[in-house]
Amino acid sequence: MAISNIRYGEGVTKEIGMDLQNLGARRVCLMTDKNLSKLPPVNAVLNSLAKYGINFQMYDNVRVEPTDQSFLDAIKFAKKGEFDAYVAVGGGSVIDTCKAANLYAASPTSEFLDYVNAPIGKGKPVTVPLKPLIAVPTTSGTGSETTGVAIFDFKELKVKTGIASRAIKPTLGIIDPLHTLSMPERIVANSGFDVLCHALESYTAIPYNMRSPCPSNPINRPAYQGSNPVSDVWALHALRIVAKYLKRAIRNPEDREARANMHLASAFAGIGFGNAGVHLCHGMSYPISGLVKTYKPKDYNVDHSLVPHGLSVVLTSPAVFAFTAQVHPERHLEAAEILGADIRTARIKDAGLILADALRKFLFDLNVDDGLAAIGYSKADIPALVKGTLPQERVTKLSPRPQTEEDLSALFEASMKLY
Repeated sequence: MAISNIRYGEGVTKEIGMDLQNLGARRVCLMTDKNLSKLPPVNAVLNSLAKYGINFQMYDNVRVEPTDQSFLDAIKFAKKGEFDAYVAVGGGSVIDTCKAANLYAASPTSEFLDYVNAPIGKGKPVTVPLKPLIAVPTTSGTGSETTGVAIFDFKELKVKTGIASRAIKPTLGIIDPLHTLSMPERIVANSGFDVLCHALESYTAIPYNMRSPCPSNPINRPAYQGSNPVSDVWALHALRIVAKYLKRAIRNPEDREARANMHLASAFAGIGFGNAGVHLCHGMSYPISGLVKTYKPKDYNVDHSLVPHGLSVVLTSPAVFAFTAQVHPERHLEAAEILGADIRTARIKDAGLILADALRKFLFDLNVDDGLAAIGYSKADIPALVKGTLPQERVTKLSPRPQTEEDLSALFEASMKLY
């Protein structure tokens, strides 16, 4: 079980200059994206670096929903800079890009695909020492400040994949609820859906002791190990916070209590799924993002089509949990109750339908697009979506219920329309 170092509290960002001093950092790489570089979170970091005389170079070219090419650009910057510490200020896209830059700068002779998950890459274990990385999340979603995962779009195959290793986990996550106050409504919603699915998927993943074979060496043990007694605690607690605070955080940007709690829930769910893993919602989300046609979401200032990660994950959730519930139905029922379903007279065999209905109601209340059809997909796209899901074995094999290509086709079809 790998647990993250977290510092939480309003205004803790001002300590980052001291942290870098304490690390003896001489050349720091500050990574962010173009939009954030003008906003208060980056400003707070810059003020702290200036106050403590930290020598840094800024890279603000991170792409929202990164690609292999955008990772390579950041890696090139990191190699050239010969940095001895990294600071990532942003959402999952920024933190993941910074993790990759740190990894490949520390392993300059490696090919890009060496550390990328199999079967797309070679999935080699990371044995080189990395530099310290401080992550300052500005969204309440990916939990990337707590995980050893970095996700990107592999353009050639039109599919999302990533790098997964405990070695790339940030040294410290600075969770400053003030940073969530600048998030627009839809970014709060889509980030929150990622937290929701992280919690649900890690809690319902195949149990750790039902996985095989045992790795021949602990270095080969995957970061994602299946649901387990430790991650369950984090997943359930995160789910309760989402049920209580997500709607409030979306509807009222001034609701500091709700936004602060969602920021924490993101880290809690990250610690849960960073060890247990996610399964089908995430496995199916990667081609939904990777094959996007013309969809541009509200509140995202980008020059390319994109399906925000949290949205691509949550749109399949009713179909997925209706499918997986025949294994461990009591866990699915417990989740439905946390999300507001009345389960007093529920039959255990209906657990999946009850959870699916609770999710649909939750999404309908929050004006979420009506299924995959609403973001530009049709039945004709299902074969390509299935093909894009098949390489995601790292997560799909964590599903409590194994799935065939026909099962995946049926799940995509059931997700075309939600309401």
